[in-house]
Amino acid sequence: MTFFVALVIAFFGTFIFTGILTALGRTFQLWRVLPERTVLVYTFFGKVVGQVEEPGLFFPIAHFGPRALLFPFFGKAYKVQTPIQQAYLRNQLVNSEEGAPMGVGIWFEMYVNDPKAFLFQNSSPMGSLKANVATAVVKQLSNLKLDVLLENRDALSRKVREEVSPTSTQWGFNLGSTYIRKVAFRDRGMIVEIQRKVVNRLRQVTAAMRQAGENEVAIIHSEADKKASQRLGQAQAVRPQIIGEALAAIQRVPEVAAALFSLLDIQATLRSPGKVILNGGENSGILLNS
Repeated sequence: MTFFVALVIAFFGTFIFTGILTALGRTFQLWRVLPERTVLVYTFFGKVVGQVEEPGLFFPIAHFGPRALLFPFFGKAYKVQTPIQQAYLRNQLVNSEEGAPMGVGIWFEMYVNDPKAFLFQNSSPMGSLKANVATAVVKQLSNLKLDVLLENRDALSRKVREEVSPTSTQWGFNLGSTYIRKVAFRDRGMIVEIQRKVVNRLRQVTAAMRQAGENEVAIIHSEADKKASQRLGQAQAVRPQIIGEALAAIQRVPEVAAALFSLLDIQATLRSPGKVILNGGENSGILLNS
């Protein structure tokens, strides 16, 4: 019975002691768990004393010594997220050299590489970075020719990045990929006019293609007719010779020649528009009525 009571007291005592120890550890920040891509910047009496970047479990007293016990009362730990972030600025107003109002959309990515500068160099570093990117877009892309704005977006994106990178570094940012994703017209009337011109141009190109096809077909037909007429002319030129040679060969056999000419007479008679009357009287014969 005494052993059982001692076991119960030890269990509840351990439970209570563990809770008290955990509460004291959290109060005095004896240990902390740091997630990945996160940095803790410690200040003591308003001054930066160091930062912790290695993710996992760590003990502040091992990094900063006994003064770490006073951090909860006279210091502060700032948590800074350092993963890659992305932003997109829409419809930044830019005027081309021709005076056309253009809307430019630019995409860029960045990450915090200096947590101290990110915390204390600028009260709103993200807002300032976006404002600087927008200003750089207007500065680098204004008064350019329209075809340059529409075709050379890679080179223009690099210019914007080179313009913003030095300032972003001062605020603890590292500016990554920057790309002009969209260049569009802002004037509705100009858009309608461009659409009308494009449609008319497409109609002209379609009509020109159709006319070129018809011309090619006509040329092919004329060439075919020319070759056919040449062949027919050649055939008509040699026809009398061929027929004459055939008749000469037939004339060598009188019986065949007589039968052939009789057959030709009958065919000519049948093709004639006149009427053929057959009389079957005593002296039967054939009367032709033309």
